[in-house]
Amino acid sequence: MKTSLIKLTLPFALAAVLTACASGPRPPDWQLEAKGSMDRSVAAYMEGNSRVEMAELERARTQLTRSGRADLLATAELLHCATRVASLVMDEPCAGFDKLRPDATDAQRAYADYLKGQVSPSGIALLPESQRAAAAGNAGALQGITDPLSKLVAAGVMLQTGKASPDVITQAIDTASEQGWRRPLLAWLGVQLRRAEQGGDTQAADKLRRRIELTQGTSAAARPPVTKP
Repeated sequence: MKTSLIKLTLPFALAAVLTACASGPRPPDWQLEAKGSMDRSVAAYMEGNSRVEMAELERARTQLTRSGRADLLATAELLHCATRVASLVMDEPCAGFDKLRPDATDAQRAYADYLKGQVSPSGIALLPESQRAAAAGNAGALQGITDPLSKLVAAGVMLQTGKASPDVITQAIDTASEQGWRRPLLAWLGVQLRRAEQGGDTQAADKLRRRIELTQGTSAAARPPVTKP
């Protein structure tokens, strides 16, 4: 079987590389190191560790620039920005990608627009298949998405465009919780809390506040008991 060129793909597997088959030659070190750094960068951000996230992102950027290919670096920048959408950080510009936009592919430009909730009808066809239903605002858009980060990104775009139902919010919370991703979990719990407060559901709001405190590690349940000497 012929070895395929390792490349970053959209999305998420934006950080996952299409590796060579087992019988092929070992991929170049820079590709493996870029993949590993992007994996660690995404995980650190979702867990709430911004320092590690940025350090690993810089390592990935350094490795990718060795290829001289703007499209590879642009893909990594899109993954970086996708983690923000998954965590409902909507006001942060995708500056790294914007610098590369002139040399990015049409699909990458469409995906960048999608992350802003501004993808055109013609651009939807260029998106990864898993994201097209969310881009179109379909109610059941999350049902067929198995990748956790892809699901959170789709939910984030739907919330941004006013298409997120209570079920979408619940699915986003469950997805973040299952992965142990503190940052998006807190963001989505905050959305659910605001809706409970606006709807006058004090019992649900109180329960959500307790869960938020627990996730933050500030609740009595999350603190170890104090032992007297």
